Amino acid sequence: MNDAGAPLIKAAAWSAVGRSRPHESATLHVLGQATYTDDIAEVAGTLHAALGLSSKSHANIVSIDLAPVRASRGVVAVLTVQDIPGTNDCGPIIHDDPILADGKVEYVGQPVFIVVADTHDNARRAARLARIEYEELPAILTPQEAHAAQSYVVPPMRLARGDAETAFANAPRKVKGQLFVGGQEQFYLEGQIAYAIPGEDRGMLVQCSTQHPSEMQHVVAHALGLHSHHVVVECRRMGGGFGGKESQSALWAAAASIAAAKLKRPVKLRADRDDDMLVTGKRHCFYYEYEVGYDDAGRILAAKIDMVSRAGYSADLSGPVATRAVCHYDNAYYLSDVDIRAACGKTNTQSNTAFRGFGGPQGAIAMEYVIDEIARNLGVDALDIRKLNFYGKTDRNVTPYGQAVVDNVIHELVAELETSSEYRARREAIAEFNRTSPVLKKGLALTPVKFGIAFNVTHLNQAGALVHVYVDGSIMVNHGGTEMGQGINTKVMQVVAHELGVDVERVRATATNTSKVANTSATAASTGADLNGKAAQDAARQIRERLAAFAAATYACTPDEVRFAADTVFAGAMEIPFQHLVQKAYLARVQLWSDGFYATPGLSWDAKTMSGRPFSYFAYGAAVAEVVVDTLTGEWKLLRADALYDAGNSLNPAIDIGQVEGAFIQGMGWLTTEELWWNAGGKLMTHAPSTYKIPGVSDCPRDFRVRLFENRNVEDSIHRSKAVGEPPLLLPFSVFFALRDAISSVGGHKVNPPLNAPATSEAILDAIAAVEAAACPGA
Repeated sequence: MNDAGAPLIKAAAWSAVGRSRPHESATLHVLGQATYTDDIAEVAGTLHAALGLSSKSHANIVSIDLAPVRASRGVVAVLTVQDIPGTNDCGPIIHDDPILADGKVEYVGQPVFIVVADTHDNARRAARLARIEYEELPAILTPQEAHAAQSYVVPPMRLARGDAETAFANAPRKVKGQLFVGGQEQFYLEGQIAYAIPGEDRGMLVQCSTQHPSEMQHVVAHALGLHSHHVVVECRRMGGGFGGKESQSALWAAAASIAAAKLKRPVKLRADRDDDMLVTGKRHCFYYEYEVGYDDAGRILAAKIDMVSRAGYSADLSGPVATRAVCHYDNAYYLSDVDIRAACGKTNTQSNTAFRGFGGPQGAIAMEYVIDEIARNLGVDALDIRKLNFYGKTDRNVTPYGQAVVDNVIHELVAELETSSEYRARREAIAEFNRTSPVLKKGLALTPVKFGIAFNVTHLNQAGALVHVYVDGSIMVNHGGTEMGQGINTKVMQVVAHELGVDVERVRATATNTSKVANTSATAASTGADLNGKAAQDAARQIRERLAAFAAATYACTPDEVRFAADTVFAGAMEIPFQHLVQKAYLARVQLWSDGFYATPGLSWDAKTMSGRPFSYFAYGAAVAEVVVDTLTGEWKLLRADALYDAGNSLNPAIDIGQVEGAFIQGMGWLTTEELWWNAGGKLMTHAPSTYKIPGVSDCPRDFRVRLFENRNVEDSIHRSKAVGEPPLLLPFSVFFALRDAISSVGGHKVNPPLNAPATSEAILDAIAAVEAAACPGA
């Protein structure tokens, strides 16, 4: 027993959130003991599956001879579309995405049949032995071709505000142009995999590497002609997802389950990397045609853009991706009069899908490209043009889709980064370097980020959780989010520990499982910690309130006088170890478990008018990149990067800084080294690490400075934190525009370099040649 003041002081100073803690599986990762789907001990009798893939981009199937496949070593069965007992579909929104091709193939790599064999290698070797006769059809491979042919997977969309046509016509200055930004392979370390284990009474357990267990449950149930309650999907962790396992894990889960149900034996389907890349969709590439009017100072007066993405052969998530691109075209800038058009081109390529940023990066980079051109046209530093066009605090603060920007910190954040990065002094030093360096040229750029947080489909913004407190004082939390390395379990554990006033070591997060928390949304849209943290907090709060009421009755105080902190319950003048109170509560028959639920308030979206309040709040950030380019070879190096990111009141600063660092390098790869290339027959030729180049350790800058901006979310997010999954991927825009700045110096910054993304060494050389030709037309 203590005096009444000391316990309250101790309780007030304690916190389980806002502190840097290691990832809950960090030790397991380092020791190689973390269990991924392929590490799960195989049940006796397990078989292995592989997919037989199309070799044509668009063709009718005339005949299939599977006899050589069936005769191959170790083969147990070969299944085609006729063997699917339920619905042949794995499309997440529009049902236009067959599990197996039915009479026609629409891209090279489309699954046609399933081989099941005694080993993975035998299945994969057999899958290549099929003899398929095709009647080839005309194929569309690029977004430009799709746009010209009016070939779309969903109707085109348009967002208009004001009178962009008149404003553009009256603008004293104008810029027009085209831009192409390529796609990106998710390149998760763990490939697509599903392990289906049949159970009693038509039950099916699917261990699956997926960001969306509930959707996998629905797809498998429909494919097998069952109800959802027959199917349980579980995911302990993924070796990366990045959006590629949101909807596209469905094909693998469905194929494994179809085989397991047919053979009544466990079946594992693990994709090799090249099969994975041939079959699955990527980040959407975008082609843009833009027209922007501005005044003599560089303030934008009118913005018109027509953008078309390469959707692939089916809709998948292309519609929502395009919507987010439209809603992020403004990035951090106020646009008074706009006409934004977006289309999802139907092409005979892999069906493109979610990728970290989900269209936001593709929308925002177009506006950054325009601002870069305006600055060069005016002979002004691009940072000054950016600052001139920033959203205002009390005016010029409504987005084109009608949402007020009420939490604008971009001015303060950029000012802080401009000072801490020594931007102006480095700009002068780089200009001096370039004057005396004929071959190596340096470039510098500072780019901002404003990114909306929430699913832009309102009903997806919900989550559930379960919290169990056991008699020994240990705690289990289960929630609908999935762990893909981003630390959602760590953050949710911290939230539960904080709510119950216990050390995080007392809390354990278990595998995401559709039989525990039902009807979950995908772990995507940067909402994982926001939604599931709130749901877990709600569950833990209910238990805490029950324990507080019990403690108050037991120790003669009011519930308001009970505090939980530092593994201790402070009840009036009494201090009781948490586990002792739990034991007493159990004996008194107090409920020690609870479910929790959360739905993000205040969201709305009208898809017809492209207006509403689609986002709960905005996350902000900015980055400065300095590069050096070899103008003879096109090789380049990132010398230094400074990033400042608004994570709000961060739940775990160490994890958040790690997320910013990872997103920066991943986004840099998208814009520089990662090139997707299809040959004339529509086959993806960059389908392995040998031909598809993600950034390596040597590509990371030696001087990499990442900090979190001191801020507190104005919205009632989980502990006033902000999302950190997707927004930082836009920070390496600074790298792309630093490269453009370096190339521009070849022509004395008088010519806008025609640089598309990815800015490979070849693309850089082409842009240098174009600048030299324009700067010296007679040479």
